[in-house]
Amino acid sequence: MSTPVSLGVLGCADIAWRRTLPAVLAVDGIEVAAVASRDPEKARRFATRFGCSAVTGYEALLARDDIDAVYIPLPAMLHADWIERALRAGKHVLAEKPLSADHATTVRLLGLARSADRVLVENFMFPHHSQLGRIAELRRSVGTLRSFSSAFTIPPKPADDIRYLPAVGGGALLDVGVYPLRAALHLLGPDLDVAGAVLRVDRTRGAVLSGSVLLHTADGVPAHIDFGMEHAYRADYEFVGTDGTLAVERVFTPPATYRPVVLVTREGRQEEVILAEDDQAANTVRWFADAVAGRAVSHGHTETVHLARLVGQVERQAKTTFVS
Repeated sequence: MSTPVSLGVLGCADIAWRRTLPAVLAVDGIEVAAVASRDPEKARRFATRFGCSAVTGYEALLARDDIDAVYIPLPAMLHADWIERALRAGKHVLAEKPLSADHATTVRLLGLARSADRVLVENFMFPHHSQLGRIAELRRSVGTLRSFSSAFTIPPKPADDIRYLPAVGGGALLDVGVYPLRAALHLLGPDLDVAGAVLRVDRTRGAVLSGSVLLHTADGVPAHIDFGMEHAYRADYEFVGTDGTLAVERVFTPPATYRPVVLVTREGRQEEVILAEDDQAANTVRWFADAVAGRAVSHGHTETVHLARLVGQVERQAKTTFVS
């Protein structure tokens, strides 16, 4: 049996506590070795729960020789700096989305990873859920695709949430908008471009609160994307074809025990197709460990580059409305 990948964690984010590190504990071939925080008490809290070492300061963790890879759940605008530092320290990297705030930086980081022969993965979990394969099969039953839509919206966060600080958390486009954009790339292919967009921006803090994006494929299929953090919760896809429609809810962060329900409508009749439960967090961690061990063929770099390109197009082309 091969030696497990020794994982260090830079930061004590909520997603690490709730999703990623519990998945690491459940997967063979990888183990949590250390958690670093600038706050020693936070590091100790994580270390106690996940059975690892507590480290004060991110630099101290990167300097450790017993760490093979690092997980970076820091705020969005801090990703690029710490990804680069980790790669230059010789570590493989699993980083929360997006890798960076701009296309050029994303391309540079991926190039640095290739030249260093290190794995660099953007941590989107939903593409690793088995429902994606079944949805691809079932969508053929609604005929030739005429339009696609996807939304990821969440209720407002507390006023001091870092996502309202654009220089730190990046705002709604980088936090939740990247999910339906990434879904459109996964489900429609890489030849997507932005036809138009609208962004609602907090006048005082400058953070993007929500937005809508119209994408299109090379042959004219539109994809309508909604996102934001001032809504009721939504996380869905809908395909409209020549022979019917297909809709799925809770597509981005389903619990491991959740059984997705696909609603297929054809000729006025509705059919519910209940899919198998699946643990996308464990699947993602397993895939990352396999990549570090040389057992995964793709690291998802193509999708990461195309996503960064689309985000840049949205930012350049959007009509911006400032709200109080």
